[in-house]
Amino acid sequence: MKENVLVTGAAGFIGFHLCRRLLEEGVKVTGVDNLNAYYEVSLKKDRLKILKGYDDFIFYKISLENRNAIEELFKGARYDIVVHLAAQAGVRYSIENPHSYIQSNMVGFLHVLEGCRHTEVKHLVFASSSSVYGANKRMPLSVHDNVDHPISLYAATKKADELMAHTYSALYGIPCTGLRFFTVYGPWGRPDMALFKFTKKILHGEKIEVYNYGKMKRDFTYIDDIIEGTVRVMYKIPEMSSSWDGTDPDPGASFAPYLVYNIGNNKPVNLLTFIALLERELGHKAEKVLLPLQPGDVEETWADVDDLMRDVGFTPKTTLEEGIKRFVGWYKKYYDV
Repeated sequence: MKENVLVTGAAGFIGFHLCRRLLEEGVKVTGVDNLNAYYEVSLKKDRLKILKGYDDFIFYKISLENRNAIEELFKGARYDIVVHLAAQAGVRYSIENPHSYIQSNMVGFLHVLEGCRHTEVKHLVFASSSSVYGANKRMPLSVHDNVDHPISLYAATKKADELMAHTYSALYGIPCTGLRFFTVYGPWGRPDMALFKFTKKILHGEKIEVYNYGKMKRDFTYIDDIIEGTVRVMYKIPEMSSSWDGTDPDPGASFAPYLVYNIGNNKPVNLLTFIALLERELGHKAEKVLLPLQPGDVEETWADVDDLMRDVGFTPKTTLEEGIKRFVGWYKKYYDV
């Protein structure tokens, strides 16, 4: 029998790419998304149009906050693996619209956890974020470091998701794996992310806003590497750690069948270098407006991926130059530039 995988946020950037990868490999995929208007819905619908071309794809338009709908979803089928990617994204937007983050990222996740609990799902994989590291400045950022100092509500909700998942793993034995994604980019990306925004503005001759006066570093991670790491983790069900010590607790391990991994490129790049690579690919110079660091933003991210490489043999391989080239090629084709 084909595996049956539930993917929440199926019309989103990462969700779309994951669904397509799984469908290409012959997996039966059920996708859930509420198609909200955080960014252009037409992009989400175009992603969905591609997924609906596969015979083994089923889609439900559902909001995670709708408890009854999520309960019915889990009652209607037996899912072998659940990959929970749906969330209200964006650090800066969380400052303007805090309530939507609590409802989507915490209440919605609770409904997913309850669904997994009552249907004995074999493995729950869920999206966390590099933002959970918050004020932590020890580089590279490791899953074995403390993450108790978030600086945005978005980060706080992602940390809360990790705590909620660990609790359900400890109480009910649900194998759970959290994935801390680092600045994902690539074709079909999110319009609110830097690469997408910069490309659009540069091609239209508009100024781009560069925060912290360009003194930022990001561990830009190409979408194909994110998906490769996610798929490998899906089939690596976590087990209880026999060496975990409650008198000296390791944040990167647990007595429960629970793990968390960084998925990042492990190569932080200065923002101005990133912009220069984009300018070269576009053949246009950007007019930059240098601005101070925004509330909720961190100056640097850099993923320690030692645990991921050890456990699933994951090695990021897409260079930033190649990734930007692929994105720009997609962007020009999609928007007929």
